[in-house]
Amino acid sequence: MVRKTRKIKDKWKEKKWITVLAPDSFNNIPVAYIPITDDKNAVGRVIEVTLFDILKGDPSQHQYKIFFQINKVSGEKATTIFKRYEYSKEFLRSLIRRGSSRINFSIDAKTKDGHIFRIKILTLSHRELNTSRKRALRLEAKKQIEKIVPHMTIDEFAQAACYGKISSDIMATTKKIIRVRHVGLEKVKLLRTSEEEITLLQA
Repeated sequence: MVRKTRKIKDKWKEKKWITVLAPDSFNNIPVAYIPITDDKNAVGRVIEVTLFDILKGDPSQHQYKIFFQINKVSGEKATTIFKRYEYSKEFLRSLIRRGSSRINFSIDAKTKDGHIFRIKILTLSHRELNTSRKRALRLEAKKQIEKIVPHMTIDEFAQAACYGKISSDIMATTKKIIRVRHVGLEKVKLLRTSEEEITLLQA
């Protein structure tokens, strides 16, 4: 009896390779070359890079992680939206010191074009701070976010968040209260796109 040999499908041959591009705010530079099974399933996939991969500048930029989400595949290329930004765990650990206060604060903010982000701000002092000073720093950070973000598009916000502009603005204004050692956006996360927000409001 002759046994029939089954053909084994080569899954890799069935996949197509696409170049993933960063959003407009990062000059649409290629950030990944990945295999996909089909265009539809690729949408929603998240690509992780570092700020160094974007700017190719100072090696310390490796400590800032950026996440892009594929929103459209066209031929051999995929476009993305800004999804998340955060400090690497190693960088965060290196910032924490004994004898100083760590002030965390989270706020949700909507960009001019309707995208909603959750922003986690980290402030580190030179020495231990009392409760009233901590509260004053949080209020000042909140005031700055509410003043800045609603006037920005998602592209402007992504640049300002990842390139340190928002952190610098908060640092400058907190000097009125006390000189701090570090102010930064520890984590920025897209909660809802403008399209998702419209759908939610219409429900």
